[in-house]
Amino acid sequence: MKIFIIIGAISAFLSVGFGAFGAHALEGKISQKYIEIWNTGVLYQMFHSIGIIIVGILLGNVSASSVLSWSGWLMLIGIILFSGSLYVLSLSGIKVLGAITPLGGVSFLVAWVLIVVFAVKAL
Repeated sequence: MKIFIIIGAISAFLSVGFGAFGAHALEGKISQKYIEIWNTGVLYQMFHSIGIIIVGILLGNVSASSVLSWSGWLMLIGIILFSGSLYVLSLSGIKVLGAITPLGGVSFLVAWVLIVVFAVKAL
């Protein structure tokens, strides 16, 4: 599905930009602890951007699967909740935002399980 390839590529682009922003613009402005939290958000965003692209490629090469589509959407939701909460936490220092991060992590986990389910059933 073309939309997942586009979403994944845009997200990967943003991940590179956020990584550069963290390395250059935030250095010396926030503590090393928050730089590391920022970098965790960037890392997980890039991994799951690639995952979304893979979902798009798979959907383009096999018959449509709602399980696979859900996997792509859950990866996007995970990026928003997991990485997004880490970015905001790093910039604001509001620790309660850390409570949102695990919801994104669960979205990531379910997305990968759905890929396994798809592979077992369809490949």
